[in-house]
Amino acid sequence: MKLNDIRDNAGARKGRMRVGRGIGSGKGKTGGRGQKGQKSRSGVAVKGFEGGQMPLHMRLPKRGFNNPFGKDYAEVNLGAVQKLVDAGKLDAKAVIDHAALKAAGVARGGKDGVRLLGKGEYTAKLSFKVAGASKGAVAAVEKAGGSVEVAAPKKAAADEGAE
Repeated sequence: MKLNDIRDNAGARKGRMRVGRGIGSGKGKTGGRGQKGQKSRSGVAVKGFEGGQMPLHMRLPKRGFNNPFGKDYAEVNLGAVQKLVDAGKLDAKAVIDHAALKAAGVARGGKDGVRLLGKGEYTAKLSFKVAGASKGAVAAVEKAGGSVEVAAPKKAAADEGAE
């Protein structure tokens, strides 16, 4: 047997039906679409339409609120930072900012910066430059001999025009 002798089993692949090619084909005239109506026309895709019944996406209750002005912070716990320092993935002498935490793989997302949270054991003496920090996190860092610099929030263009 050679590669050019290989074939599919008989009936393994079924050819597609060519519709609208005359009444002798069995799928002529209306092409399997029935008569008249919206779905017999071309270019129709009625997504979510349930024949006049209230569609599922409208029957289900609405929940919650998505704040368009809410800030998106990458939340980082001090315990995770301590583990990175112990593993040697963070330079203790450099200023720890969003870029450093992202490179270490602990700050995911956070288009508005990093927010430092005080969960976990923390003993390293580090200086942080972050967008936000909890009171507990600031206290823990200062107790260990480090410092936390919280960057001022960026002013929106609308605020500057009001002055």
